[in-house]
Amino acid sequence: MPPRQVFQTVSGLVAGLFVAILAGTVVANALPRITAELGASQATYTWVIIAELLAMTATVPLWGKLSDLYSKKLLLQMSLGLFVVGSLVAGFSQGVGTLIFSRVVQGVGAGGLTALTQVVMAAVIPPRKLGRYSGVFGAVFSGATVAGPLIGGLLVDTSWLGWRWCFFIGVPFALLAIALLQRTLHLPHVRREVTIDWLGALLIVAGVSALLIWVSMAGSTFGWYSWQTAALVGGGTLLLAAAVRVEARAAEPIIPLSIFRNRTVALTTLASLLVGVGLFGGTVFLSQFFQVAMGKSPTTAGLMSLPLILGSLAASTIAGHRISATGRWKRYLVAGTALMTAGLALLATIGSHTPFVLLSIYMATLGAGVGMLMQNLVLAAQNDVPAGTLGSATSVLSFSRSMGGTIGTSVLGAVLAHRVAPALAAGRTSGGDAPGGGTGHAVPDVTTLPEPLRTFVENAYGIATAELFFWATPFALLALIAVLFIEEKPLKTTTSTERLAEESAVTVAGRALPPYADTPRADLAAGRRP
Repeated sequence: MPPRQVFQTVSGLVAGLFVAILAGTVVANALPRITAELGASQATYTWVIIAELLAMTATVPLWGKLSDLYSKKLLLQMSLGLFVVGSLVAGFSQGVGTLIFSRVVQGVGAGGLTALTQVVMAAVIPPRKLGRYSGVFGAVFSGATVAGPLIGGLLVDTSWLGWRWCFFIGVPFALLAIALLQRTLHLPHVRREVTIDWLGALLIVAGVSALLIWVSMAGSTFGWYSWQTAALVGGGTLLLAAAVRVEARAAEPIIPLSIFRNRTVALTTLASLLVGVGLFGGTVFLSQFFQVAMGKSPTTAGLMSLPLILGSLAASTIAGHRISATGRWKRYLVAGTALMTAGLALLATIGSHTPFVLLSIYMATLGAGVGMLMQNLVLAAQNDVPAGTLGSATSVLSFSRSMGGTIGTSVLGAVLAHRVAPALAAGRTSGGDAPGGGTGHAVPDVTTLPEPLRTFVENAYGIATAELFFWATPFALLALIAVLFIEEKPLKTTTSTERLAEESAVTVAGRALPPYADTPRADLAAGRRP
């Protein structure tokens, strides 16, 4: 593809990835307004978040496998179409049931975008040149994660827009992505007549969903030590064990177990899981820290997260260009995990009275680490797997990162609630009304609290948030250890499309025949050309 066409394709992929990540974060500051207007309960409040997260995380491996078998362009446009439909239904929802259903549709589409964006990138750009583009994607990923609550806060605070635009805002980007990809993305495709392992897919989705429901609701809806926990953990484990058995025997498994024999894939998958736990488990509560511990508005809280975004943007761009120029990538993985560990450790020292200048330095350090790390883990894995399994390998990394983020957010959220509760109880004993309408369970609006209780609440959330980063730091340190054992291999100079053509060459009568686009392999093997 000529450079201009590559640029246009990348623009479409960037737009698609942006809306996929934004869908999960933009509603953070809007949910109280949404649930109040629709008359929803606290349980529904939780499910509006969980529904999208479940559908996205659970379907990522399936989208990755489909990309190894069918047209990547068609699958990418299908996922964008699903996202548009889900967003429109969500924006026009008049009831809670419709909203949750639309979030599931959004999640399925977002799962496809998360998995396929990086697969298509590898199909049009060789690993040696992929670094500079990976930097852009890393910045978009981090930016959409952190900027989502800011955008949501701005939309909710703007009277002539409102919460429905939290769902509508992604539609133009998705439609633009569909148009750009239709015009610019042209990939050869070798049609494969195979039977998809639907039983394995069903078992994987069911098992992952059970575990995600558990980590998302344990500690809030039911206890960590309860019959619900036993049922969900036991059932999820059994379903995944059955999935492994089925996948090991399937001719075309959804997740080929053989890819884990590859040391690079195994270590990057482990590092992605640990990064997800440490990064998302800590940063998702930054906006709440700014609003509750520091008394800022949702819009101001979003703006205060800019150092994290800028640090990620600068580091990912510089690292990407250096990787493309030199072909050396491991040093940036090591530096990224080291900076991420340092950033989390520094944030473990914050409190409600920490100067914003120090907070900015700490966030920029964390952002720089994330910018060097996230996309380059995918680059390392894609460079070291056969092109025929690149979709599966890429989706496994995306799945691991999302799973880690879900686990980190849920577990550290439970730690936060447990740490805050005694301090709030002490504040109520000292005088003043309980935050959250007398229950003490809701996130308090500090602007409505009397001064003595407000001080207790701000200090409690400041100390508890620092503790979250303290517990997140060891996961980043473990990710650093995993990255150290990854072997650096030279970056390939051919795209995955070209590598697949080489791998798919069929030998007939002692000579290699080139694979023809849209020609069944059985015909090629029989010597029948198009």
